[in-house]
Amino acid sequence: MSTVATGGRPPRSPEAERVHRKQRLAATLRMFAMLGLDEGAGGHVTARDPVQPDRFWVNPFGRSFALARVSDLILVDQAGRVVAGDGRVNPAGYAIHAQIHAARPDVVAAAHTHSVHGRAFSTLGRRLDPITQDACAFFEDHELFDAYSGVVLDEGEGKRIARALGAAKAVILANHGLLTVGRSVEEAAWWLVSMDRCCQIQLLAEAAGSTRLIEPASARATRAQIGTPELGRFNFRPYYELLLRTQPDLLD
Repeated sequence: MSTVATGGRPPRSPEAERVHRKQRLAATLRMFAMLGLDEGAGGHVTARDPVQPDRFWVNPFGRSFALARVSDLILVDQAGRVVAGDGRVNPAGYAIHAQIHAARPDVVAAAHTHSVHGRAFSTLGRRLDPITQDACAFFEDHELFDAYSGVVLDEGEGKRIARALGAAKAVILANHGLLTVGRSVEEAAWWLVSMDRCCQIQLLAEAAGSTRLIEPASARATRAQIGTPELGRFNFRPYYELLLRTQPDLLD
């Protein structure tokens, strides 16, 4: 792993990188709970295992995001079997994430929850507009999967979602919600938080009146400034710092 891929820092050993990813994954689950982005047993966040890259770590099915600890995470292989940890894998989570990780070797993490504003916006069958600075992070870098056919439980549907995502950082799943990816857990987590809020803002703005779009050239320039993997990781940092200070048991 080069220093470019690791943001300029010396690369960690695969074992140390595994610990890093699991700690951020547990923190992501608690962050989503803290921000009200989870709901019931739905939602899943995965992190590719750096020791065995064809496997990924994920939250166990039916366990509270708010109480997630590093020791609660489970490792899932290509066949959907739990090979480390205690718990079951969400069948829909496996069907989606396995195909995304297979199709996108650059993706370290993927996040999907049943957030309120993401679900509301997903019913419109359209992409986000560049109406705010934050929304520009997704300008020409998110897609739409406009083919809802029920709970995703089969490999074929997962492959179609992965194809719809393409090379983008996010995809809106029609009548379902949001899914984001990143070259780090931190990045994927932040894009989901930010995208859900962008959905909320667009819904509010359009309810109030006509919106004013940012010009494409300015939107692209803004995306180059705030839509990068480095900024995704940076925006995650304050939440991680807060969780470490207030909920240190997440590292157990």
